[in-house]
Amino acid sequence: MKVLMINGSPHAKGNTYIALHEMEKVFAEEGIEAEILHIGNRDIRGCIACHSCAKNGKCVFDDLVNETAPKFEACDGLVVASPVYYASANATLIAFLDRLFYSTSFDKTMKVGASVVAARRGGLSATFDELNKYFTICGMPVASSQYWNSIHGREPGEAQQDPEGLQTMRTLARNMSFLMKSIALGKEKYGLPEKEEPSFTNFVR
Repeated sequence: MKVLMINGSPHAKGNTYIALHEMEKVFAEEGIEAEILHIGNRDIRGCIACHSCAKNGKCVFDDLVNETAPKFEACDGLVVASPVYYASANATLIAFLDRLFYSTSFDKTMKVGASVVAARRGGLSATFDELNKYFTICGMPVASSQYWNSIHGREPGEAQQDPEGLQTMRTLARNMSFLMKSIALGKEKYGLPEKEEPSFTNFVR
């Protein structure tokens, strides 16, 4: 099994990474392959709503988003992690996720999603909610922990001083591992849930 972990922090080895690395160690114990992809310092522009992806099967901007798409399709779980900026995720990460989710047409149903947030003090739960919305619009079950998936620290390395946050990450990784393995068994026996034809309605007709 594979988990793709997206580090949305500009700092490759900062507090967001500490949270992901704590999860990565548990995934290794569970026999699950994990890859951390650092995107927070990359030059990634936002979606321009050109709809070229619907025609070409990939984003019109041929950058890290298109490179990541096959990894997203192949993985069983996706972890998205960000520092908190003004009670929101890093803008680079949001641009990346907007384009990654919108430009990929493969079925994401029952891939397990988890969001992780890091901050000095506040804005964690708002950012956590923001990131979870990418999963819940795609039929992706959201993995939970013993607390909201957050860790505290401002200066690089300070998250190591948050024992509850680190424990929350380990519990999240164990719960996510169990959920992915359970879904794999369920798919073998029952298949994926039946899908209806989408019914799209707009507020303006």
